[in-house]
Amino acid sequence: MASMTLTEMRYITALDKTRHFGKAADQCHVSQPTLSVAIKKVEQQIGAPLFERGASEIRTTPLGEQIVTQIKRVLDEALRLEEIATQSRDPLKGPLRVGVIYTIAPYLLPALIPVLHKLAPDMPLFLREDFTANLIPMLREGELDVIVLALPVDAPGVVTQRVYEEPFRVVVPSGHEWASRKSIGNDELDGQNLLLLGSGNCFRDQVLEACPRLQRAEGLSGSMEGSSLETIRHMVASGAGIAVMPSSAADPLVDREPMVKVLPFTGESKKSGGHTNTGAVGRTVGLAWRATFPRPNAIDAVRQAILACQLPGVSKAH
Repeated sequence: MASMTLTEMRYITALDKTRHFGKAADQCHVSQPTLSVAIKKVEQQIGAPLFERGASEIRTTPLGEQIVTQIKRVLDEALRLEEIATQSRDPLKGPLRVGVIYTIAPYLLPALIPVLHKLAPDMPLFLREDFTANLIPMLREGELDVIVLALPVDAPGVVTQRVYEEPFRVVVPSGHEWASRKSIGNDELDGQNLLLLGSGNCFRDQVLEACPRLQRAEGLSGSMEGSSLETIRHMVASGAGIAVMPSSAADPLVDREPMVKVLPFTGESKKSGGHTNTGAVGRTVGLAWRATFPRPNAIDAVRQAILACQLPGVSKAH
């Protein structure tokens, strides 16, 4: 048979992953007919189908599974070859593929882009917003070069670096009984109409981890979900409930959103009358990239640019 091209290999792995021609085509940035014709051509050259095409489902055949396994090895080696070839180039020239989680991107990117453009004007960013669980596989498979996300992350072949610490805030309607409080303790949220992001969002998990009582089913009985932090902010303003938000999203509301109050979120409850503050509850934001990525200077430039953004409330990680 004729040699299979790297492009055809990527089409096959995309279809194996998505089990849907339309989604695979979108992932590969081609039309569905283009992808379908290319895969059919490979199957004709092999003389056997790689996929079972049902009315509502695509399945990889046993032969297809063997070929996909080998294709992944080939694509991994091709990526390594490409990275070796780029080592001799200027690391701050050429596109950088950056992934950013949903709860960071809207607040970081408007400040980051102009700063990074000054540091590296010949390094345009190809950006992808998504959940951590989706960005990590894309990083490992070479679809992304670096990710901005909440740490820790444990993934084979991936290294991380802390960039900044970000405290959380409690955001309440301006007429809420807590509106005049100085701070809110992390064990005071159970029983409140708490607005959370949907399942799969790591910020939701961080909020629940910071508030052990909320992890019990009864603690979440009054909670509601929003699709984004901005949606949740509007829900709070309308009086639907309260929310925990990162400082980069919450602190700007102090000046621009009179219908809410932004309060520090601490690790100790005020219910018992305690006066000792155990510190703000928050998250560590950092960078993740492949250990083999050959442009460390590009990673350094991204880190320098993020630190220069001066996001509200954050402090440089130690």
